Amino acid sequence: MTNHSSVETESSDYSGKAILLSNGFAILLALFQGWPLYPLLVVYWCQSVIIGAFNVARILTLKKFSTEGFAFNDRRVPENKKGKTKTASFFAVHYGFFHFVYLVFLGTDASDFIKSLEGEKSLTYELCWILFAVAGFLLSHWFSFRKNVEADLAHRPNIGTIMFLPYLRIIPMHLTIIIGGAISSGGWMLIFFMSLKTAADYFMHIAEHYLMRKMKKTESEG
Repeated sequence: MTNHSSVETESSDYSGKAILLSNGFAILLALFQGWPLYPLLVVYWCQSVIIGAFNVARILTLKKFSTEGFAFNDRRVPENKKGKTKTASFFAVHYGFFHFVYLVFLGTDASDFIKSLEGEKSLTYELCWILFAVAGFLLSHWFSFRKNVEADLAHRPNIGTIMFLPYLRIIPMHLTIIIGGAISSGGWMLIFFMSLKTAADYFMHIAEHYLMRKMKKTESEG
């Protein structure tokens, strides 16, 4: 029991550090490039999609899982492959629709951002830096995904809890950066709100792992 606890704590620490590093990298890029709000929203939209994609993969990777308290149309989800596939599909459609609407919102401001580019800051140049920032988040969430799958296979997590965790993670994250953008479209004030976004991202990560540890503790006591 002690060994499992120490492994989980170590995993949480490393994945948390990866999240801080990827967010720090995005902040440095924003400072270096003098970014306004728009490219940051694109980066954070991509981060949210990455979180969702890894969550679908995590659900589909589950072997043993519980569906206690989790139902569709007042019917408890079965603890088998069909239940797992249905849960992953439902999450993908619901989460995907949320991000599709977000993408439409981003698309309405794309032309203004392109027109604002001057001199050496061509669209291709900016896209390369945006992709660098996205790659940082991809690596950090891939690392976290591997650790989560390792822990899932060693226990019997609740699939409903796993399905809802990304919403706990991304809503505070996006609210923070959007509120920051409403106050200032660039400069140090935006960096300040990016830092708040990083804090929200990190603490939601901690909350996520706390919920998973609590769930595993309940499982072992049962």
